[in-house]
Amino acid sequence: MRVTLRPATEGDREFCFRLHEAAMGAYVAAVWGWDEQEQRAYHDRGFAPGRWQIVTVDGTDAGMLSVEQRDGSLYLGRIELLPEFQGRGVGSRLITDLIADADRRGVAVELDVLAVNTRAYELYRRLGFREVRRGRKIAMRYRGTPRSVTAS
Repeated sequence: MRVTLRPATEGDREFCFRLHEAAMGAYVAAVWGWDEQEQRAYHDRGFAPGRWQIVTVDGTDAGMLSVEQRDGSLYLGRIELLPEFQGRGVGSRLITDLIADADRRGVAVELDVLAVNTRAYELYRRLGFREVRRGRKIAMRYRGTPRSVTAS
């Protein structure tokens, strides 16, 4: 299975909305209720082709990834996969790559997960994330072993 990332474009707007509905709709509905118009407006405000990446699996658009560089950490803002690509190791691979990048930089990886999304929560725990704060969203953090930095 070949997993790659490509930059999102304006043409991915509808795919990303439908992806969010397919991947997260049940969780959003459980916490806030799914209101199509409200969710569409939320998506349109947050859609950021310059920052989002489309996940492809064997050349097929399968999901999206959004990572922000913050002071002292990489923040996993969103990772969503279409249901047919979930449970196949795609998310684990992407997060493991993110952890490796953070380790190279000597920073942590942080994320928030909806408390009702127990499947994602368990994945993050298996990958080494620890709970920092709990509410509707659970804040989690992964911190690798700090490496010494030598001057060149």
